[in-house]
Amino acid sequence: MKLSDVIDGGRLAAGGFRDFAVGLASPNLRLGVTGLSRAGKTVFITALIQSLLKGGRLPAFTAMSSGRVNRVFLEPQPDDNLPRFRFEDHIEALTGADRRWPNSTRRISQLRLTIEYSPKGFFARHLSGGRLHIVIVDYPGEWLLDLPLMQMSYAEWSAATLAASRKEPRLSHAKDWHAHLQSLDAAAPAHESEAIAASQLFTKYLASCRAVSLSALPPGRFLMPGDYAGSPLLAFAPLDVAADAQLPNGSLGALMERRYRSYVNRIVKPFFFGHFARLDRQIVLVDALHPFNAGASAVQDLQMALAQILVCFRQGANSLVSNVFGRRIDRILFAAAKADLLHHASHDRLEVILRLIVEAAVARAEFSGAAVDVAAIAAIRSTREARVTQKGEPLDCIAGTPEKGETIGGQVFDGKTEAAIFPGDLPENPRHALDGSLEGHLKFVRFRPPLLKHATFPHIRLDRAIEFLIGDRLS
Repeated sequence: MKLSDVIDGGRLAAGGFRDFAVGLASPNLRLGVTGLSRAGKTVFITALIQSLLKGGRLPAFTAMSSGRVNRVFLEPQPDDNLPRFRFEDHIEALTGADRRWPNSTRRISQLRLTIEYSPKGFFARHLSGGRLHIVIVDYPGEWLLDLPLMQMSYAEWSAATLAASRKEPRLSHAKDWHAHLQSLDAAAPAHESEAIAASQLFTKYLASCRAVSLSALPPGRFLMPGDYAGSPLLAFAPLDVAADAQLPNGSLGALMERRYRSYVNRIVKPFFFGHFARLDRQIVLVDALHPFNAGASAVQDLQMALAQILVCFRQGANSLVSNVFGRRIDRILFAAAKADLLHHASHDRLEVILRLIVEAAVARAEFSGAAVDVAAIAAIRSTREARVTQKGEPLDCIAGTPEKGETIGGQVFDGKTEAAIFPGDLPENPRHALDGSLEGHLKFVRFRPPLLKHATFPHIRLDRAIEFLIGDRLS
């Protein structure tokens, strides 16, 4: 066993014991809201909090619909070293005069919500006191891409990244980076200027791949550097070396390898052990619609990225030992986000397709003893359904206000005018969504948030998601 493995095990046990000790005095649940970039994590958290605070229409959330939830309120920030999730600012963005979606998450943040409820049983009333604290952590989706790096050496990562970049659709975006790579010798003396130039071209390549809906793009901080912008921790890139290469001291390869290890040890592992490994429940938000439209390569890339990330989950049924020395994620919800961009007739099909995409991860989670569900949701529904007649045929459409600059069929929307759009239908055979058959056949525009007519926003199956994630803890 490596010394690093022993150290990592100790960090995991220490975090688990700390959470166990806190939970004895005050029952709490750490909810992880996970998803790749643009999957809608911030919107989901905001809608979840608003619906619970305001007592929104949540019929499938039985504790609330049966009247057993007495009060829900926000608590002061639990961790002094983490920024607070900007819930109020996000609500202002969604409901202000210009009604816009909140900015994408750029740094980690946290919020603590408390639910006071009437327990059903005698023991529940006396053990929990009818109070559950929910700690929600938000972080950029790009950071998830880094988790598999903990199990890879620099040479292994370089070889895998180069191999992927030499196949389409990545190859077309890698020309400049590949041309520069040919001028580099991993065994030659290290020069800082070469490391910086290589990292910049590699980052440009990753950004170009993201623009065409590719998902497996580690390291995540290259696309979302935050406070690390310009840091030597990001001044490395893959080199053309074998997966088992031994890089000589003082070489360019050794410099890249050292910075890769520093990146993993100083950025990835603190995030994993400080936050990710301490989760009790997990929702994995997946924006599958745009990869469907981008073609089979984008769908396969999404499937690969999710598989690599989900292997890192600490999942399974909990025991006394795991409760004390590091809890496992015992419930995982895979949620196909942005279901409001499709007519409801396609929602069940979307769920089936998502289950196919994550079938390996679902099987692994169920085998470990974790409960798993798959749902098509929209935490905030930006559209309503409409039926229009075109060439004498009825079409099931969605209607709403497209954002300014959105375009379909040569029509450019002004951000004020409502429109009814036929987005297309998902196939009855779910495997056709994975083989590229849908490429170019779906029509999506980005709609503005809906006008807030009641206490909470309209949604699609948000109540089902809440019930699955926390309902059993309020029994």
